Amino acid sequence: MENKIDAHDNILELIGNTPLVKLNRVADSLTGNFYAKVEAFNPGHSSKDRIANYIIEEAERQGILKEGSTIIETTSGNTGFSIAMVSIIKGYDCILAVSSKSSPDKIDMLRSMGAKVYVCPAHVAPEDPRSYYQVAKRLHEETSDSIYINQYFNKLNTEAHYKTTGPEIWKQTNGQITHLVACSGTGGTISGTAQFLKEQNPNVKVIGVDAYGSVIKKYHETRKIDTNEIYPYRIEGLGKNLIPSSTNFDVIDSFVKVTDEESAHTAREISRTEGMFVGYTSGAVLQAVKQLNEAGEFTKYSNVVVIFPDHGSRYMSKVYSDQWMTDQGFLNNKTEEAVQEIQFIK
Repeated sequence: MENKIDAHDNILELIGNTPLVKLNRVADSLTGNFYAKVEAFNPGHSSKDRIANYIIEEAERQGILKEGSTIIETTSGNTGFSIAMVSIIKGYDCILAVSSKSSPDKIDMLRSMGAKVYVCPAHVAPEDPRSYYQVAKRLHEETSDSIYINQYFNKLNTEAHYKTTGPEIWKQTNGQITHLVACSGTGGTISGTAQFLKEQNPNVKVIGVDAYGSVIKKYHETRKIDTNEIYPYRIEGLGKNLIPSSTNFDVIDSFVKVTDEESAHTAREISRTEGMFVGYTSGAVLQAVKQLNEAGEFTKYSNVVVIFPDHGSRYMSKVYSDQWMTDQGFLNNKTEEAVQEIQFIK
């Protein structure tokens, strides 16, 4: 009898079913029980693997994608990497319009995955022809046999998390989750996950994390865009200067804003205390939890799930660089230890 080799057919079969990990030392001073959904365990090291694979497979089912097609997308880095990864396996070309706010590490990774990358200025209006939104649209119009993923305005972005992330968290917590705290950029992750969880238990409280300089929190509260809220900020993949239709504001109870500086320090704290090498937005979501805790949001019976969206390796030239942190003024007059020095033996 032939022995069957226990192997996956390709790397895409590893997407999803990421672990839920209890937070310990970093949550010592918090009230309640805290768990991280660690999306870095996806093969592309971020939650964006879920939407890239789901949207592309849906396009295949509809006959929109075929051999030789080109996939185009707007990205701060993670979605682009996931699309490039899926494109390699499925045999498509990949073109990405990337914000200049994306770390050099992310841009180099995209190029290494065979994607053609256009780096666009970050701090311009969405309708500006140089914005990565408009550049992606132009490239789509100019490229024959191409599709534009358009994650900010694609309902499949939300649907992917409704069908995967939400059910996984419900099962992993045995239905005992009381709070979901997640960052909101395109809004697909928090919206899809929240919709599923609230269908199981309407009392699950869903709290979004926004950045100072973004319009998302105020829009949730007023349903109006306040352009006075818009100014440059450093966190990638969090907040927006427009309102993505992939965000379902009706399933989100409230938003909390976090600063660039505190989020950066909290990301470093997670790495030092929990041994989880996480990205900038993971620091942002835990910083939001700290602020919510101070405001009395949680009780000792709370079971709080936070989503850690990606891996720290994509921020080596930013959050985990002492030089970058110093250049931003984040290490000046700070008691936090810098990254450990290298000792050279002569």
